[in-house]
Amino acid sequence: MDGSLLRCLCLLLGLWTHLAFSYSDSSWSSLLVVLVTNMKNFPLSRGTVAGILKGYAAIGGAVYTVIYNVFLDQSPTNLLLFLSLGIPVICFAMMYFIRPCAPASGEDSSEHVHFVFTQAMAVLAALIVLAITVVGNVVSVSSGVMYALVGLVVLLLVSPLAIPVKMTFFRKKKPNANSITGSAECLDQQAGGSDTSTTKPLLRPSSSLGSFIEMEDDDESDVQTLLAEGVGGGAVERKRRPRRGEDFRLREAFIKADFWLLWFLYFLGVGSGVTVLNNLAQVGIAVGIENTTVLLCLFSFFNFVGRLSSGAISEHFVKSRAMPRTVWMTLAQILMVLAFILYALSSSATLYPATALLGTCYGFQYSLMVPTASELFGLEHFGIIYSFMILGNPIGAVLFSGLVAGRLYDAEAIRQGSSTCYGPDCFRLTFMLLATVCGVAAILGMILTVRIRPVYRSLYSSGSFRLPQE
Repeated sequence: MDGSLLRCLCLLLGLWTHLAFSYSDSSWSSLLVVLVTNMKNFPLSRGTVAGILKGYAAIGGAVYTVIYNVFLDQSPTNLLLFLSLGIPVICFAMMYFIRPCAPASGEDSSEHVHFVFTQAMAVLAALIVLAITVVGNVVSVSSGVMYALVGLVVLLLVSPLAIPVKMTFFRKKKPNANSITGSAECLDQQAGGSDTSTTKPLLRPSSSLGSFIEMEDDDESDVQTLLAEGVGGGAVERKRRPRRGEDFRLREAFIKADFWLLWFLYFLGVGSGVTVLNNLAQVGIAVGIENTTVLLCLFSFFNFVGRLSSGAISEHFVKSRAMPRTVWMTLAQILMVLAFILYALSSSATLYPATALLGTCYGFQYSLMVPTASELFGLEHFGIIYSFMILGNPIGAVLFSGLVAGRLYDAEAIRQGSSTCYGPDCFRLTFMLLATVCGVAAILGMILTVRIRPVYRSLYSSGSFRLPQE
């Protein structure tokens, strides 16, 4: 099978695996396999691929909700049966195709078109799911219309499989080997009279790469000297540690300041976002909104938008201007400060804009960490590095949601003499603390951006990703 076709199948079937396992946070190990495999298969489009995969995971929960309400008659038994039997069948059918493949040797314009098509279909599916949920809670819709809309959603989610079908039946014509040989001979004849004693290098190291290497060489802690004493004695072997942009082991990444800056940037951003997500229903009830379903759908939709768009936006600017992806993570942190201030106003007029803004910024944080970690610390051990990075999500949930928001909410509810808290004081202090946390994260993001700017200039100085050369 053609390499590009196999990589395309791996990505598209990985999307369905992401969608299948998005019903539970305990499925991180399965999602990790899909993510790491496709990051290695598409190393030149890391941001776009991460955004698409994370976007499908975000929309998966809404799709399961619609299936539960429309097809499973809101029966927990039917849902458990569907999850226990249907999901394994999907995964067993796709596991053969989700595997490492030979990555492309250069930029392929057709891949960009395929990515745009997949993103467009996902956005349309998300809009229909949002419409089904919102309209279904406002007016009564006939079952026939609901079945038709859900069928359209499934069709849109399956539609990217048309890409490998097109690649199978309408393959690109490869250049003829005989014509290439003839052209080479013609060029040799034309160059016969020229002076062949001097040769020019095909590639010249860029100035940004030189400054990057000089900056790294100044750090004496990056060089480890190993003394090997043999029979002859006195043999010295010098072994340097990897530079940023090369492949790191987890223990090697631990001693890098950039690793911890990225971890805390992700931890503070995602931890504060998941705090609102876990308490969004209580937030709506506190300000007088009885039906919080629309509020939750709004957060989910804009979370999907943030995940999907962040990959494409950051990929464009990192290739055109060598702009570090942490610029967008920092900007998202600043906007999250604004969102938490809107939440602290405790008004139904500001609650919906704040939820849309926070959902988008939360999606940016969740998606952008993936390609950033792979670019700074390499893909060879990316699985274990990414696994450690995403620990910021559950740790942030426990710290900010359980220990801070939960205790402050319970204290105010006890003061009101009820188990449910009402009024602006239920979460106001929590939101102000979270705004401060995001402000600190924005400062860390600025520091990290300044530190890794030379790295991105060296990795993307040619307009596409390339490893720094010695």
